[in-house]
Amino acid sequence: MGNAVHAEDGLRPYRIVGDAIPAPLTGEAGDPERGRAIVANRRVGMCLRCHSGPFPQERFQGTLAPPLTGAGSRWTEKQLRLRIVDAAQLNRDTIMPPYYRTDGLERVAKGFAGKPILSAEQIEDVVAFLATLKDQ
Repeated sequence: MGNAVHAEDGLRPYRIVGDAIPAPLTGEAGDPERGRAIVANRRVGMCLRCHSGPFPQERFQGTLAPPLTGAGSRWTEKQLRLRIVDAAQLNRDTIMPPYYRTDGLERVAKGFAGKPILSAEQIEDVVAFLATLKDQ
């Protein structure tokens, strides 16, 4: 049995089942190349502020959160989706921001007030990219 999240503030509805969101937010898989660009972009995804990953050209990668390398081996696409959408569903004390939530937030930057950090399409692109990061 899962929790249904209804569309609010223009967000697409999704359903949480266990530790995952089973269905893509957009109804289809994302593009891993676009996802890589989002993850590496310090102004869009901002992922490298806390995470490190397979981006040798990027300096000053984060060490506050698990490395992204091997993420596709550690979690399924469904599990990755929930972790990006709203990691607080799994760990209330997480420092990871909810990338697809607009309610119940505190200290939100003006530019993000009332809108998610990433769109549903961008979430799916990031999920598609992270799923390719398998342990070698």
